[in-house]
Amino acid sequence: MRRFIRNYLSGIDKPLFVTVAALCVFSIFNIYGIGGSQNPFFQKQIIFVILGVILMSLFSYFNYRYLKNYPWPVFVLYVGSVILLLAPFLFPTIRGVQSWIVIGVFTFEPAEFMKLAIIILMAKYFSQRHIHINDYRHVIVSGLYCLIPIGITLLQPDLGSAIIMLMIWLGMLVAVGLNRRQIFSLVVLIVIAAVAAWMFALKPYQQTRIVSFLNPGSDPYGSGYNLIQSKIAVGAGGWFGNGWGRGTQTRNGFLPEPYNDFVFSATAEQFGLFGIALILAGIIFIFRRILYIGQLAPSNFGRLFAVGITILIAAHAIIGAGVNVGLFPITGIPFPFISSGGSNLLSLLIGLGILQSIKRYS
Repeated sequence: MRRFIRNYLSGIDKPLFVTVAALCVFSIFNIYGIGGSQNPFFQKQIIFVILGVILMSLFSYFNYRYLKNYPWPVFVLYVGSVILLLAPFLFPTIRGVQSWIVIGVFTFEPAEFMKLAIIILMAKYFSQRHIHINDYRHVIVSGLYCLIPIGITLLQPDLGSAIIMLMIWLGMLVAVGLNRRQIFSLVVLIVIAAVAAWMFALKPYQQTRIVSFLNPGSDPYGSGYNLIQSKIAVGAGGWFGNGWGRGTQTRNGFLPEPYNDFVFSATAEQFGLFGIALILAGIIFIFRRILYIGQLAPSNFGRLFAVGITILIAAHAIIGAGVNVGLFPITGIPFPFISSGGSNLLSLLIGLGILQSIKRYS
């Protein structure tokens, strides 16, 4: 066992591994403080963290060059992820959304793994065409690859995940060298699509969330309740928090979804601005290590994959934190490494395992 651990650590980026593992362990500690040891979220989080770290370690031994050099593994991954994304339509809705596959007491959200599949596909596609990326054909083809899962996700409807997928595509396009004229054209098309989505695609409750985010006080006991309680929890934490397990908003049931959508607020209530600053510092450090590995990668695939993983984590962190303090409308986006739930955590750790594979085999 000692030899295996030594061999494993010798081939990976150890600062990245330690920081990610520390945040995952903190998520267990934090969820215990929110609801105690008897709540099912605490018990599931222990299982998901252990499983996720194991998967991250195993994928670090997977030779990423199979994804870089051969098209069929990427094609199978993409098609399989799209099929899996359609599967929730066969299961009952949860809170009005058909985004989950339900197996016993466990739920599985395919959209989280679809995000990782899009990163791999875009890294593969752009790494072979980066010289000709300003050809509109490649922008359109790559957009169509992303439009299929985005469209399915909007039908579920899961606006938050659809936005993340769009951000991954746009961010990787910019990273690969898209010119300003094409970026402007895409922004105009996205604005037109957003207006059309508001008029024809968004459900009434989604429109209400966006409107209430602008003025939560207009309906403090209805559509604005969640955001108001979230702000109260953040403010109650102050500089150093109320202490582990002493969050009054969470313990007394005022803060909704403290394990998932509003875990950022629940954490701020326990550990204050100082605790939140440490978490954000850890995530920023993770960004630096990911991009450092990408810079050392000998291929465009490795560099673009690192950019994609960075965008994925950054989008979840920015939107997740922004929702909790009222900067963005409520979207149901989990905060990376901290929120309860296995789908997002496992997909992130698998992605980081592939990134460690890039470090190992570079």
